[in-house]
Amino acid sequence: MTSSLRQRLLLVSAAAGLVFASPAWSQAKEQYFPLQSYRVGPYAAGGTGFFGGFIDYMQMINTRDGGVNGVKLTWSECETEYAVEKGVECYERLKKGLNGAPAAATNPLSVGIAYATLERSTADKLPLITINHGRTDSTDGRVFPYIFPLQLNPYSEASAVINYIGTKSGGLDKLKGKKIVTLYHGSPYGKETIPVLDILAKKYGFEVIHIEVPHPGNEQQSQWLQIRRDKPDWVFLRGWGVMNPVALKNAQKVGFPADHVIGNIWSNSEDDAAPAGDAAKGFIAITTHPSGTNFPVLQDIDKYVVKAGKGNLSDPNIFGRVYYNLGVNNGILNVEAIRLAQAKYGKRPLTGEETRWGFENINIDDARLKQLGATGLLQHLKLSCTDHEGGGAVRFQQWDGKQWKLISDWVQADRPLLRSIIEESSTKYAKEKGITVRDCAKEG
Repeated sequence: MTSSLRQRLLLVSAAAGLVFASPAWSQAKEQYFPLQSYRVGPYAAGGTGFFGGFIDYMQMINTRDGGVNGVKLTWSECETEYAVEKGVECYERLKKGLNGAPAAATNPLSVGIAYATLERSTADKLPLITINHGRTDSTDGRVFPYIFPLQLNPYSEASAVINYIGTKSGGLDKLKGKKIVTLYHGSPYGKETIPVLDILAKKYGFEVIHIEVPHPGNEQQSQWLQIRRDKPDWVFLRGWGVMNPVALKNAQKVGFPADHVIGNIWSNSEDDAAPAGDAAKGFIAITTHPSGTNFPVLQDIDKYVVKAGKGNLSDPNIFGRVYYNLGVNNGILNVEAIRLAQAKYGKRPLTGEETRWGFENINIDDARLKQLGATGLLQHLKLSCTDHEGGGAVRFQQWDGKQWKLISDWVQADRPLLRSIIEESSTKYAKEKGITVRDCAKEG
């Protein structure tokens, strides 16, 4: 089967909501990744890039390394269209593994689907990975042993943005009297940061105004008229998909400067800025990773996968973009968890429970980043039984009209402050659900 024919079959299968499996490896030594992906619908750009990068990384590991210690990686996709009901259906369909290969973890890239499958994943002892998103209190692994908001939870995102605005204002004490609008996607994802922004506003003395944009975000005239009336100092854009370029175009219409709009982690791609044209020039957004291909791991993917005709993307221009590189980072972390767990449990396919141990023991420093070929692409991460985020830092980038340019070093969230909020919420959840909080000290 040619690469182009395979890509066409993949797209047809995705559109029909069918499962498309990767090429069959030896069934004796395979590790399976069920993918609740989305390549159609209003958020197709994000899903296509992310899952393309994730799959290409796994394909590279298989081709370059022969898998992870001889265990080949296999996967299948089930099209969710970013719909919760379909996401749950896909989870139930795929969770048991494929052709005898056990499932390692699920990676739905959807807050709604993550919330809907959280208790199922816990009961099934199957790690649920919500990289850069998800339920913030799931950072507390004592209460949520199988949920991993890797790199950046929503509260860390909000805190880092406020810290950056404080720096631009001359210090956090200068935030007093400032006015910040949060323009958020009308979904559980969009609403996630309302409580922590209220806490930060009270702590630093600024006014926060929360303005909702209904899904999918095509209509925002009334919201931006309100912003023009309120005259905020900054707008924190917590968008997704089409909502982002529409917001930037409306900001230009009402005369709000693009360089005082800060996009969150799901408003930071080329697909968010470029469609807005001139209205996006100067727009700032946070990122946990840059775009580009000048990283050894991307160059190996290009060599062993893309140029070999095994790439997952139908559009080669997506290679190296923001969402694609996030998928690569996600692939690195999933594979790293497998590698670490194999060191403990044996060089064989692992259960979800064993893979969880691997995620909880991820420790990526400079030396490991160099070995992975991801220096500058991935931040330092150290996870534990209690901390399922491990990072909490972002950099800021600015759109110059054609591409993103990094304009800051790493900006860290106020993790000690956030930890107390997280534990208060997770403890409450544990009481409501009758969950026994893990004693991480005893687990070592």
